[in-house]
Amino acid sequence: MEHKVATTTEGQSIRCKAAICRKAGEPLSIEEIIVAPPMPGEARIRIICSSLCQTDISFRNMQDHPAIYPRILGHEAIGVVESVGEDVTEVTKGDVVVPIFLPDCGECIDCKSSKSNLCSKFPFEVSPWMPRYATSRFTDLKGEIIHHFLSVSSFSEYTVVDIAHLIKIDPAIPPNRHASSAVVYQQG
Repeated sequence: MEHKVATTTEGQSIRCKAAICRKAGEPLSIEEIIVAPPMPGEARIRIICSSLCQTDISFRNMQDHPAIYPRILGHEAIGVVESVGEDVTEVTKGDVVVPIFLPDCGECIDCKSSKSNLCSKFPFEVSPWMPRYATSRFTDLKGEIIHHFLSVSSFSEYTVVDIAHLIKIDPAIPPNRHASSAVVYQQG
């Protein structure tokens, strides 16, 4: 009888495929990349599905700031938490989540207010980096940094997202209803 050893990717880099925007206006290229493990306050997500948005198209064609290349686009998705960084209690491995580009830390005065939806701890910006550390979790196989997009980058099999950019979905909600439930949760 053969014994299989359980393997885990937690705390290790993952090699996967992503659609990379290397230059403005050019088609995205499907490439293998390296996705680093999450740092404190982050979760690594296995993307189940991702949508194309006009924002993705606009940024793909953008020549000037805040355009930066290479970049993994995509900001509308559903995924499953593969692993979490230190001190993350908001989500756990196996949770179904929707990444959001407008952060919600849940702690600041604006996130606690019923009159605001703009987090003051993590102000919205079109940054190519992770919000807490100003670094990337993506590299290509040559070691070149690949930049993030709207704190999500869902055109990848795996991505790393700050917990302020994640909404946990109730497992009782059917998968074909997740996207609409996230909108209701955000507005509700």
